[in-house]
Amino acid sequence: MTTTRFCLVRHGETDWNAERRLQGHTDIELNTRGLAQATQMARALKNMNFEFDVLYTSDLQRARQTAKAIESLYSVSAIGHSALRERNLGALQGLTLNEAPHIEPDLWQAHLSRDIHQEMRGGESILQFSSRIKFALDEIQKSHAGKTILLVSHGGALDMMYRIASNQALDSEKVVAVPNASLNWISHDGLGWKVENWADTSHLDSLALDNLDL
Repeated sequence: MTTTRFCLVRHGETDWNAERRLQGHTDIELNTRGLAQATQMARALKNMNFEFDVLYTSDLQRARQTAKAIESLYSVSAIGHSALRERNLGALQGLTLNEAPHIEPDLWQAHLSRDIHQEMRGGESILQFSSRIKFALDEIQKSHAGKTILLVSHGGALDMMYRIASNQALDSEKVVAVPNASLNWISHDGLGWKVENWADTSHLDSLALDNLDL
């Protein structure tokens, strides 16, 4: 049976991460700490003699900047893929965790309860987000069957990939952390997905922030 391996990387820290502000599709760049985390992550992959066949990244700049650290060390070019973006959180984007319950109480309650049909007014529902991420994962797996893929994306997107690989229900509470610049491993054996290892931050010189997706 042919096994396809994925190393999933969350982008480095942004100022909005530090402010506990919901980013979604908002195109925020890495801060100084995030750039350092990206470098530490890429060096760790190189030091462990990790080899991969193809590098994919979300097309948002915080992911692209993180992928650039890998590109520099490995002399490869990342393939930008818009389907690997974070969930579009619509009217919640730009709000902090403290602001959201007061400014958008109904949407915030739907977010807290993981209402899989609520589109967040101008954004995506959990169901739509899940379909997008699953389509992207399946497409990449089929295009590179039996290969090793390095993929840079976002906290909510990686949480969704964990749910897909572990058959976790979409409306259930979050059970794993997805820290900035963490390494996360899933695989596909030709029949189904499996989680191999998750939330490795041993290569970072300080604690990394978890994602805000609930």
